[in-house]
Amino acid sequence: MPGDEIEVPKELREFMLEGAEETFLGQKNGAKKQYRYGNLHIREYDEKFLLHTDKIDPRKDPIGHLVHDAPEVLVGLACAIFGSSQVTKKILNNNSKKKSFASGLLSSIIIGYLGYSATKKIKNYWE
Repeated sequence: MPGDEIEVPKELREFMLEGAEETFLGQKNGAKKQYRYGNLHIREYDEKFLLHTDKIDPRKDPIGHLVHDAPEVLVGLACAIFGSSQVTKKILNNNSKKKSFASGLLSSIIIGYLGYSATKKIKNYWE
C-alpha cells in the first residue's frame, strides 16, 4: 500500500526490530531485503527502509493475505488461467500441440500480467 508506507532514511536511523524475520513473502519493489514482524512488512533499500502494515500476516494465513492485502495477485492468476485456457482451446482446434503449449504459456503470462496490472491500478486508485 504505497500511500500507507512510512519511510525511514538510513542516515537518520539504522534499525531492525528484534525478532523481525527476513522473508521472501511480499513484493520486493526493488528492495535489497524484506522482513516481517507480525503484520509489519519492512523493505530495506540502500538508503532507506519502507514500512507498512498488512491486514493479514502471510506467514499465518497466505490466502487471507492475498484476498485482503494483495488481491491483484489472485486476479492475475485467475486471468492467466482463464485466458490461457481460452487461447489454448482456440489453437488446439487449428494447430499442433507444440504450438498450443508455447502460445498458451505466452498468453497466460500476458493476460495474467494485464489482469494483475489493472487490478493494482484500481486498488491504488481507491486507497
